[in-house]
Amino acid sequence: MSTANPATAIQAADIIADIAPPPKKRRPIKSYYPTWFFIPAVALYVVFFAIPTFSSFYFSLTRWSLFDSQFIGFDNFVQFFRDPQLYTSFIHTLIYAVITSGAKVIIGFFLAILLTGPIVGRGYLRAVVFFPVLLSTIGVGIMWKSLLDPFHGMVNAVLGFFGLPQPGWFTDPNLALYSIAGVDIWKGVGIATLIFMAGIVAIPNEYFEAAKIDGASSWKILRQITMPLTRGATATVIILSLIGGLRSFDIIWATTGGGPGFTSDVIASVIYKQYQAGFYGLSTAGNVVLFLVVTVIMVPLSYFLNRKQVEL
Repeated sequence: MSTANPATAIQAADIIADIAPPPKKRRPIKSYYPTWFFIPAVALYVVFFAIPTFSSFYFSLTRWSLFDSQFIGFDNFVQFFRDPQLYTSFIHTLIYAVITSGAKVIIGFFLAILLTGPIVGRGYLRAVVFFPVLLSTIGVGIMWKSLLDPFHGMVNAVLGFFGLPQPGWFTDPNLALYSIAGVDIWKGVGIATLIFMAGIVAIPNEYFEAAKIDGASSWKILRQITMPLTRGATATVIILSLIGGLRSFDIIWATTGGGPGFTSDVIASVIYKQYQAGFYGLSTAGNVVLFLVVTVIMVPLSYFLNRKQVEL
């Protein structure tokens, strides 16, 4: 029995390596996985947004019904802007959007600070704050319409028990729009709180510890750490709540229907009333106007808020 010399084995291996061709590099297989991911989203976007949007621009220039349409140019827009309620409803829309979005930002921010701190029953309180978001908007409107009924509502009954004034929340022309805004804030502040909580939790805890070591007060920590580092969350809440306020309709229709009179009418409710009257082309033109109003307001505001966030 003979044994191979190790040096001979190494030489043989080198000879084989020189003779054998180098292994071919495999070309990376191009994956279409990300592309297929986008296709369902693009299809839904085209079917449910792009096509209806461009169709509405066309039908706003026509007098149409379910069976035919007649091109009339900009007559619908001229008639829409001649509506005496348009200016008033536009002012109501701006007031409503500013009140609801501003209140959601302020209340949501301070609720988020409270609910991210060491308080008893924190999980339960978070659920209580977020619960109204899960409710149907129409159901919320009907519920508060019953609670704030000037004669049989529970809120006025409690106020009367303590000898306090019992206002007509939804029947007083001076209170109706603000009462609806209060209901909207009650329902939507949970989303704002959740967004702010996510922003606060994302701040590294070392910042707060360093500030406390330096002797910073709670107000100074809030003003110089929490508020600047949650600017992204603030911008998100402002944009979402302002868009919702400008487009708000369902909760207004469920509580007052735009009344008493026209004191709580907004652009969306005026459009719906035109649709109810059978002026389909006119109501479509109103929807285009509302779309342009929201775009003109939100695009510069979004750019401004995002630029401030980048500069930070």
